[in-house]
Amino acid sequence: MVAVLDLNAELGRLTQFARTPASPEADRRKGLGQVAPYRDGAIFTSKFSGSGGWERHPSGDEIVHVIEGETLLHLLPDEGPEALDLRAGMMVIVPKGMWHRFEAASGVTLMTVTPLPTEHLPVGVENPR
Repeated sequence: MVAVLDLNAELGRLTQFARTPASPEADRRKGLGQVAPYRDGAIFTSKFSGSGGWERHPSGDEIVHVIEGETLLHLLPDEGPEALDLRAGMMVIVPKGMWHRFEAASGVTLMTVTPLPTEHLPVGVENPR
């Protein structure tokens, strides 16, 4: 059976969430929606402003698509810290196992194809290594 997904309807269910690295999981869920299962993870939508904590996906690459707004995506490749300025219409593939976090002062709406599990750091640290 072929699944048809209405991304606009899924985004309409979300509320903008002002997050911090220490935001409780229950609060973060307000700005996060699971659209559909996909392979070893899921397709997610999210609307948020602020800064999130570091995370990584040990089982595969994550696809990130910026739908509205802009975000600074902080990455920690072996070569050293990197930051990508992403805006609506841009996509990036975060490699398997790479620590990353988002910073969106004015707010951003994302769709991600995320492998699970996700490792989250529950507190704000400068470098998760």
